[in-house]
Amino acid sequence: MKATPSSPTKPLAGAGLLAALAASLCCITPLLAIVGGLSGVATAFAWLEPLRPYLVALTVGVLGFAWYQQLRPRVAAAADDCGCPVPAQPSLMQSRGFLATTTALAGLLLAFPYYGARLYPSAVPKPVAATRAAPVWQTSSYRIGGMTCEACARHVEHDVQQLPGVQSVQVSYDKGTALVRFNAAVTPAAQVEQAINGTGYPVLNPTPFRKSARL
Repeated sequence: MKATPSSPTKPLAGAGLLAALAASLCCITPLLAIVGGLSGVATAFAWLEPLRPYLVALTVGVLGFAWYQQLRPRVAAAADDCGCPVPAQPSLMQSRGFLATTTALAGLLLAFPYYGARLYPSAVPKPVAATRAAPVWQTSSYRIGGMTCEACARHVEHDVQQLPGVQSVQVSYDKGTALVRFNAAVTPAAQVEQAINGTGYPVLNPTPFRKSARL
């Protein structure tokens, strides 16, 4: 009997899945940072964002070639007693089902930047600490670096909203800005800035323009 020819499906599928993971890793790490309580690592893979189009193309190319190899006519690898060719039976990791599962996972990873923000837990602000002083509502505008997708913005919003005295947080990743309204009598402006920096996305204007109103 002839040896069964090896199939490139397994290594190609693995390469495609790794490329898809790398393409979205910069948006996956912010969510992992919140779940694991490691906010500082959120921007560890931000350097991959400029490479995302190439990684997406690599994923599509590798998986496309894997499907071409999978669907092309197979060469008979053996013959029965009468000399009739018997098709080779692929292993599980060389099957179409395995490749289809890998392709689906790669698709979910590539699409993560578009739905990842919905996976973030709802930001519930802490109760404002009681104080005799009248609230000093302050609105601060920050320029933030390192944000690459909507998930990054949700990460900043989530962490800042946890501060006592914070009334609202609006973060735009495409503009790279954050608008925070808070009670400066409860949470100093420096603490808000510290919370933003703690997410791993640095504040680019450490002395932001502020508007204050005493009620």
